[in-house]
Amino acid sequence: MASNMTERTILLGMTTKELEAFVERLGEPKYRGHQIAMWIYQKGVLTFDAMSNLPKALRDKLNEIAIINPLQVIDVRVATDGTTKYLSALPDGETVEFLFIPQDKWDTICVSTQVGCPIGCKFCASGESYARNLTAGEIVGQILIAKSRNNPNIVFMGMGEPMLNFDNLVKAIRLLNKEVGIGARRMTVSTVGIVQGIRKLAQLGIQVNLAVSLHAPNDELRRKLIPAKLPNISEVIKACWEYFQATKRRITFEYVLLKGINDKVEQAIELSRLLKGLPCHVNLIPYNHAVGDFERPSKAVINRFRQTLIRQGIPATVRRERGTKIQGACGQLRRLFLSASGIQL
Repeated sequence: MASNMTERTILLGMTTKELEAFVERLGEPKYRGHQIAMWIYQKGVLTFDAMSNLPKALRDKLNEIAIINPLQVIDVRVATDGTTKYLSALPDGETVEFLFIPQDKWDTICVSTQVGCPIGCKFCASGESYARNLTAGEIVGQILIAKSRNNPNIVFMGMGEPMLNFDNLVKAIRLLNKEVGIGARRMTVSTVGIVQGIRKLAQLGIQVNLAVSLHAPNDELRRKLIPAKLPNISEVIKACWEYFQATKRRITFEYVLLKGINDKVEQAIELSRLLKGLPCHVNLIPYNHAVGDFERPSKAVINRFRQTLIRQGIPATVRRERGTKIQGACGQLRRLFLSASGIQL
């Protein structure tokens, strides 16, 4: 699979202009590239044979020299509520996972930006291994596979740290916005706090939402949970202020609640002091067991933490759980696949 696919040109990830240049190199009129872009991005068609307004000779040629989506689905798991977890193989044999979450008004698709993750959060399965960045086409390909019945929310919260794949992330955002037609405000980029990336994204003026995975109210505890060398929390908060000032988009802070570690009332108060005055929202995430010896706090403790934040003037909600029985947490399905394949993590 890998050698055959890598010998052919991958079209997903190309803009309309790039597709027009591609067909011109084949001796075809420029407008054929525009037609191909419409089939791929607007209609979600992933086979050349279905592109009925292309000449058969061109379709046959494209089948020989090109492929549309480099992802090949190898596992699909569906929960009773329709939440669907996908595991797809990439041209080089690596695997990536993504999640489709149906909702009444706006579906959500949670996509990955890297194969594995280099950050290594102690409670996350994605951090057990890291291979490479995903291309813009490999990122967009996840959305086209997880087809939605409406204009979905796109959250870059799957495997990987999006800000460490900045160029491909931005190209994917622009493709989704300009080619697929998904509004920038329907997209959310999640980061563990890569300050340089937050500032670069703010400078681009793209109206995407920002979510920061904080998980601790102070640097000492944060370094224990997230061993990667990261800026101090004060620097992260400063960058968030700059992002808000540039975009006027409220910041979301994600906080995985771990029993006996970061779920105390005094820690909620400490967190509220950090965020005081910043237009923000805290998304509390009860731990979904993936790796390590961490446990989920009781519902009473979770509610107490939330209510403490609210009393301190910080809006907070508890994330509704979806996909817990289908290995829905980040990196879990890939971890199972690698283990079953005899690959040591």
